[in-house]
Amino acid sequence: MDPPAVTIGAVSGHTDIRAGGWVARLPEAARPYALLMRLDRPIGVPLLFLPALWAFALAAPTVTEGLRLTALFGIGAVLMRGAGCVVNDLWDRDIDKRVERTRGRPLASGAVTPRQALVFLIGLLLVSLLILAQLNRAAILLGVLSLVPIALYPLAKRVTNWPQAMLGLTFGWGAPMGHAAATGGVDAVTALLYAATILWILGYDTIYAHQDREDDAMVGIGSTALHFGEATGLFLAACYGGMIALLALTGWLTGLSMWFFAALALPAALLARQVAALDIHDPGLCLRLFQANREVGLAVALAFLIGRL
Repeated sequence: MDPPAVTIGAVSGHTDIRAGGWVARLPEAARPYALLMRLDRPIGVPLLFLPALWAFALAAPTVTEGLRLTALFGIGAVLMRGAGCVVNDLWDRDIDKRVERTRGRPLASGAVTPRQALVFLIGLLLVSLLILAQLNRAAILLGVLSLVPIALYPLAKRVTNWPQAMLGLTFGWGAPMGHAAATGGVDAVTALLYAATILWILGYDTIYAHQDREDDAMVGIGSTALHFGEATGLFLAACYGGMIALLALTGWLTGLSMWFFAALALPAALLARQVAALDIHDPGLCLRLFQANREVGLAVALAFLIGRL
């Protein structure tokens, strides 16, 4: 069923903010910061983490090391997804006030001031740095470089119709960083894995952007949802088809068994279902299809693991 409309302060309407539930049981002073990190909507954490999980499933040298990296990157995903949300909302607080889905965000509503958000951001980055220090030199370098796309992503919608591509570069960063953490460096396989994640994210975030299509047009910001409109289904099929092709090439280059290619049929089928079910005029359906990519990502990781047996 569609997510219910919620009221945040004096604002109501279609939104994916979840001010109730466990967030409502937090101390009052902590609630705006939990919402600022999007802890009420944890789907962003696995979507940020899954590209790294693909890398570990593909290239971790031992089970123990794979589990260690999974734990470190899992904690890091929570922190860096939160940091990215703070950066995004600092840039977008004036725009967010004019978009129905986002006007209840803490910075847009005034529940958190820009100064408070900046101090909170510094705290998140400092804790993230402690996690990063547990990795090898190549992964640390890539981790530091990840701050560049994180900072630039909120600007993309102001200068291009392709901010979803910029999100792909940002959210997909876990693939090369995770591969470097598992192998000690980067190579052609790293690039293929990263390219596959970019296409995946470009597709699913275009679905997500259809929730804001009309508001984005009104305030004058770009998106692939606006750019492709009714042709989104064809664009989505191209993105997802390219992703599966790149994953198959990755499996072939790394010598995975035939069982990898058989297992890859599951995420391919899940993605095809999204293309078939898409209705860009149904915001609730777009949100559900976007959220379904968690299962797609887990299925890809499973295929890599099966291919190594």
